[in-house]
Amino acid sequence: MMAASPSVSGSLTASGQTLSGRKSEEIADLIDLFSKTQYRAKEVSRRVETIEKRCLELFGRDYKYSVIHNTNGEVCGHYPQQIVFLEYESTELHKDRFESTVQITKLQDLVNRSKMARCRGRFVCPVILYNGKHICRSSTLAGWGELYGRTGYNYIFSGGTDDTWGAESEPEVPEEDSVRNGDSQLFDKVRGLDIKLLRYLSVRYICDLMVENKKVKFGLNVTSSEKVDKAQRYADFTLLSVPYPGCEFFKDYKDRDYTAEGLVFNWNQDFVDAPLTIPACFTKNLSINWSEYQSWDLVHQTQNYLKLLLHIINSDDESGLLVHCISGWDRTPLFVSLLRLSLWADGAVHASLEPTEILYLTIAYDWFLFGHMLPDRLTKGEEIFFFCFNFLKHIVSEKFSAKKKQRRKNSQFKDTDFTVDDLCKLKSREARGSVTSLSSDFSLITEDAGGASSLTNEAVDLFSGQPLGASSWRKGHTSSPQTVLWNRPDPMHERLAHPFSQEAKSSSSSSSNQSEQGFTRAGSSPMSVPGRRCPSPSERQVRLEAVREVFLAAYSSTVGLKSSAPSPSGAITGLLEQFARGVGLRGTNSII
Repeated sequence: MMAASPSVSGSLTASGQTLSGRKSEEIADLIDLFSKTQYRAKEVSRRVETIEKRCLELFGRDYKYSVIHNTNGEVCGHYPQQIVFLEYESTELHKDRFESTVQITKLQDLVNRSKMARCRGRFVCPVILYNGKHICRSSTLAGWGELYGRTGYNYIFSGGTDDTWGAESEPEVPEEDSVRNGDSQLFDKVRGLDIKLLRYLSVRYICDLMVENKKVKFGLNVTSSEKVDKAQRYADFTLLSVPYPGCEFFKDYKDRDYTAEGLVFNWNQDFVDAPLTIPACFTKNLSINWSEYQSWDLVHQTQNYLKLLLHIINSDDESGLLVHCISGWDRTPLFVSLLRLSLWADGAVHASLEPTEILYLTIAYDWFLFGHMLPDRLTKGEEIFFFCFNFLKHIVSEKFSAKKKQRRKNSQFKDTDFTVDDLCKLKSREARGSVTSLSSDFSLITEDAGGASSLTNEAVDLFSGQPLGASSWRKGHTSSPQTVLWNRPDPMHERLAHPFSQEAKSSSSSSSNQSEQGFTRAGSSPMSVPGRRCPSPSERQVRLEAVREVFLAAYSSTVGLKSSAPSPSGAITGLLEQFARGVGLRGTNSII
């Protein structure tokens, strides 16, 4: 076999780089549109139609699917016009054959009839197929005000008839002397249809992310939830109440220069009344102290909830999962997207997609086409969308893997909050010396110049070299009632005689060259690092870091980040600039 000539190999390399550059530009174009436009199914431009077709093409790479039609938003105004129902994984042998696993007309009918049970008509919608099980999303249950408003609207504008319920089940308007009984009958009908849809999709587990039992506005209950259904209609399902902060909390994340470590939600606010409720069958198999959930910072809370969701879908071979918050377009896509990317990194879903392709799919489908209001969130500084993809570096560890692997018995390290995988991000200079890079949330990673020095698992101060104990942290306050901060006193930036000289780099491919060198990493603050040696990165880590790298580059070239205060190391600017250069994109929005 003849080796390719230099000119041929060079042209192939250039071709590959060009293709990669095009795909990265595709991500940037998507985020640019997303940041300026909220998707509405009845106002679809050619550009949005192209995005929808691209999503169908990406789904079709690995799955046979049917389509739930939502033309012009007739079923739901902020769901995709063509909602994908994944039937089963396809193989090359059966690419040209298709046999539906459901009666798609029956599914379409159930969707049409059950939509009113959920807030804003955002019905239970399957979005991920994992080992034959559906992971679904929706909003929470609608309250009586929305139910009566929608039924009255439909009745008036349908000329006095309403076929939402089907011929056999017309809604009964309660008489004045039996309002409570009428409420019960109406709820029986709409929630009964919602339950039928859940059972048709074989969903058994319902994960509710609301921090409230019922959403209250102006003193009125505007939404409800399965956990407080008085008639216990959802008693046959396994209900999990896992309260997670809403999008407003992510303004505090942005105001802390996009640093999630040490950022703790204020659980003492008046509206927060939903307890953490998880069946013992799940808690006993996870090494997590759930009683401490109110003291977790945003990193640990998100990590632990994701571990829980992964554990649920791996604990039952037949039943699916529903994840929802209130409207289902902030916290819900956060966890749906993390689930999709985590399972993809394990090769469990979308096996043929490249990092740029899975990133495109989850941004376009899970966020944009399901109605996340990115322009509004950016205006308010509620950067939950950015948090989702920047958070990927916190789940590169095999602890988040859906693959059931036996842990190596000869491992000299035990699990800690900062994983070994988090540290493999640096590329050495030709001459040995100090190297700087940026970890998650723009902390610093430094290479130990001594190389083979002995490192411990304790956090140490970069300036004094002293361990950082729990007593080094103190409680702080912000202007936001949602936030409680735990911070270390600033060790005086003036003591830094000279800044780190090397450009920040973050390359998963370089990690294998550094497996014999010691690293230290900034964790909860830019000054604290848990030290340990760095092995070769896992395939999971390489995949997730590739996705995060492309995202940061695209975000830099379109939206950019708004720093609330100048960073002493220029960390935010340096991070986004390096990623923009790495994939051939130029930042157009300076960070201010």
